[in-house]
Amino acid sequence: MQTLSINLPQKQYSIMIKKDLLPTIAKHISMNHSNKKIAVVTDEHVDALYGNILMDSLSQQGFLVTKIVVPPGEKSKSMTMLEYLYGQFLDFKISRSDLIIAFGGGVVGDLVGFAASTFLRGVPYIQIPTTLLAQIDSSIGGKVAVNLPNGKNLIGTFYHPDAVYIDPKLLETLPIRVLRDGIAEVIKYSGISETSLFEDLSRYRDEQELLENIHSVIATCCEIKQSFVEKDEKDTGLRMTLNFGHTIGHAIENYFNYETYTHGEAVAIGMARITTRSEALGITKPGTSEALIGLIEKYGLPTTATDYNQKALLESMTLDKKNSTSGLHLILLAHIGKSLIQKVKPDEIHLYL
Repeated sequence: MQTLSINLPQKQYSIMIKKDLLPTIAKHISMNHSNKKIAVVTDEHVDALYGNILMDSLSQQGFLVTKIVVPPGEKSKSMTMLEYLYGQFLDFKISRSDLIIAFGGGVVGDLVGFAASTFLRGVPYIQIPTTLLAQIDSSIGGKVAVNLPNGKNLIGTFYHPDAVYIDPKLLETLPIRVLRDGIAEVIKYSGISETSLFEDLSRYRDEQELLENIHSVIATCCEIKQSFVEKDEKDTGLRMTLNFGHTIGHAIENYFNYETYTHGEAVAIGMARITTRSEALGITKPGTSEALIGLIEKYGLPTTATDYNQKALLESMTLDKKNSTSGLHLILLAHIGKSLIQKVKPDEIHLYL
């Protein structure tokens, strides 16, 4: 098992990475949580594949467990589903000394984390992420939220888990499109950080070879995120760098009502578009967009979105949480491995679309 530690002024927790961890995970949980009552929240897809394994592990360790299953997909990150979880927690009589488990991808992690942060003013929770995107990104760093019809993650807070347990074996059953969703975030990390990750991704023949090296890929991404989170927990400065591709990406997701493009696909489009534009504006080193787009396309991800209204997309971007009355913070690449935060005036944002 490889263990990383997130060390913040008011919270410390571990990220544990081990293949085939799930069947024995309850033993690790019991070392840190003495109370016996646990509410597991998962989605229908994960429950069908792994629900019984987790529930059996927890029951055999003596925990009193209930399982709450929600529909898969971005639309579950809603106020309606949040209220449903509150009702289920009340029925199970969850207290502030009990535990909630988010067992799923990024949607489940964000939804459950926000529910845990607000129910009874805060109940401890842990993350067991089941997708590559969640394992390397959304389960780490404490950002939890639900969506509004106007945009993504507009109702949220910072609430860190007590632990993150990552089992790379769970990725073996991911549909290729969901796997590529996470690869988009891996590409993001490779673009913004001075590591060998970009070269590694370029060297791998395909997704299968990437999976053969997945433990190293996950660990590298987690280390990068650990560094940014510890330096800027509340996302007011350096941590914004992790949003490379996301400002346009979130706007695309919202514009298409979360039905046409997955999160990773939208981020891939966002990375490609903003880097092409920043290179044309003379901010980014020539050749960077070609290299980035080549890597994105290698892993079967889109680089352009069709049939959208630029004005509507621009309006969606202005709802971004990094926006202010004086402009929007956009994350650009100076070159592969080097990022920068660019403050863009409201009347100049269209130049990056």
